[in-house]
Amino acid sequence: MVICDSRHAKDIKHKIGFLLQKPEFPTDQKQVKEKTTAVKRVSPADVEKWKLSFNNLMNCESGRTVFTAFLKSELSQENLEFWNACEEYKKSSPNKMAAKAKEIYEQYIEADSPNEVNLDSATREETRQNLSIAGLSCFNDAQQKIFNLMEKDSYRRFLHSKLIQDLSLLSSTTPLCALKKIGGKIGCSENRCGA
Repeated sequence: MVICDSRHAKDIKHKIGFLLQKPEFPTDQKQVKEKTTAVKRVSPADVEKWKLSFNNLMNCESGRTVFTAFLKSELSQENLEFWNACEEYKKSSPNKMAAKAKEIYEQYIEADSPNEVNLDSATREETRQNLSIAGLSCFNDAQQKIFNLMEKDSYRRFLHSKLIQDLSLLSSTTPLCALKKIGGKIGCSENRCGA
């Protein structure tokens, strides 16, 4: 029989609590790079534009960065990562498209993939068949369905989130990286939304 005094039990409880805490700072190089290349300042006008439509948010680099931070806080960033991967895919050189298409499919679309997005089976199958061609439109339907899903679901939660409420109150001189409440995942750079 093992007898445990209360001090020893408190010490163990403290250590377990410490281990269960989420890291405050990025733990890999990709996150560090994101932190230093995101958005430096967000103007109230930008935030108001994002509130008007999901298209305004997605057409703005700083808007996508803030939306990504929101999705990460909800552990649901795979949809935006997939959308961004599709945008990058469209910029790929033709000789690299087949390999890139396969990589995106295996990462986001294939059943039980590491970052599986929520698509119906017909869209999954259509996209799988499109891999044989791997043209510019390979992911169009899947990307549009994920865009619509984010617009109807995540974007609505984003509009009611504390993050967007806080950003609405910030002045144009407040650095976005002051919002460390989100786990330090928003960084700084000079990019802004277009008019």
